[in-house]
Amino acid sequence: MSETLLPHLFRREYSKMTAVLCRHFGLQHMETAEDIVSDTFLKAAETWPLKGIPEHPEAWLYTVAKNKAKDWLKRQHLFEARIRPEIGRDTEGMATVPDFEPGAIADSQLAMIFAVCNPVNPPEAQICLALQILCGFSVEEIANAFLTHKETIKKRLQRGRAALRTDEFRIGLLDEATLQARQAAVINTLYLLFNEGYHSKSNDRLIREELCAEAMRLALLLTQNEKTNSPETNALLALCCFQASRIGARNAADGEVVLFDEQDRQLWDQELIDKGNYFLVNACSGNTLSRYHLEAGIAYWHTTPAGTNKWRYILDLYNQLLLLAYSPAAALNRTFALAQVYGREVALEEALKLDLSRLSDYHALLGYLYTGIDKTKARHHYRQAMGLTVAPAARQVLQKAIDSLD
Repeated sequence: MSETLLPHLFRREYSKMTAVLCRHFGLQHMETAEDIVSDTFLKAAETWPLKGIPEHPEAWLYTVAKNKAKDWLKRQHLFEARIRPEIGRDTEGMATVPDFEPGAIADSQLAMIFAVCNPVNPPEAQICLALQILCGFSVEEIANAFLTHKETIKKRLQRGRAALRTDEFRIGLLDEATLQARQAAVINTLYLLFNEGYHSKSNDRLIREELCAEAMRLALLLTQNEKTNSPETNALLALCCFQASRIGARNAADGEVVLFDEQDRQLWDQELIDKGNYFLVNACSGNTLSRYHLEAGIAYWHTTPAGTNKWRYILDLYNQLLLLAYSPAAALNRTFALAQVYGREVALEEALKLDLSRLSDYHALLGYLYTGIDKTKARHHYRQAMGLTVAPAARQVLQKAIDSLD
């Protein structure tokens, strides 16, 4: 039981505990906070199999972390000898025991999100740091999210952490100007987190529900604070709700991924769709139009029944998205929508102009478009896609497409 519960708690509670301790100690002691939390989970891994899972596992973890933080302060004698002279009066209460009450956790997480997305670092470093510190991403997962090498990400993280330590930033009440300056990086981080969960490229599962849930939880945290409850935040949360509503239908009983056209609509989560509608309405209160608004609109139309001319609306939204925020993924998805409206031949002509041969999704799209036109080319591109795909679950989907051609 502990073998399955602990990884779940680690993903859900690690960032909360780290945020509280970083707010308590200061960002210059971020590694110490992370070590304390890691030691806490290590103790759980050693104790629970022998003595059993405690009645309230989260409370057990918070108590152990609190005691380890207290022991660290006593053992190192840092508060009176080094920390107070160094940081002055801003953290008068640092010597006290960290507060793991729900309100303190929420405030600490919100403050930590914006502390990590500090403009002292370039935007790409902010996002990498947030993915690692707030969301528990591995270096490999971050590298896949950015489509770059692991060594590049390692160096980016090292430089970013060093800058955070020397910037003397204090995690406290953030003013509105600071929040506005950093909100774009925060929202983009949560967007990447959800996408890694919904289309995982670095895991043996194509869908990682825990990452989707974490992104939605943090986005909801932003909407619950009046200073961060922006149209973009609501649009992102709407997008996540619409996409997450279909997760149950995307997972077959045997673990295979069910493609959109083959999904059972009865398995879609209507409650999440309704929440998506609610947040999308909130997002449209004003003149703001972001990529998240457009993608949320696209996701909304995917939840509507067939026969509503929805693919023309989806294509129009993709056309706007490419003008506002071009990305290879958007270009590929727009080409798929083009095929639904004007046929595969027209879409194929557009797809060949994209020249994104380094991407697995490009070859998967060409495989789909060539199906019914040229099976040999379709099979060739599906195999090319498999050669560029790491995740076993994604390779399984591609192999199924190849088998259907045979």
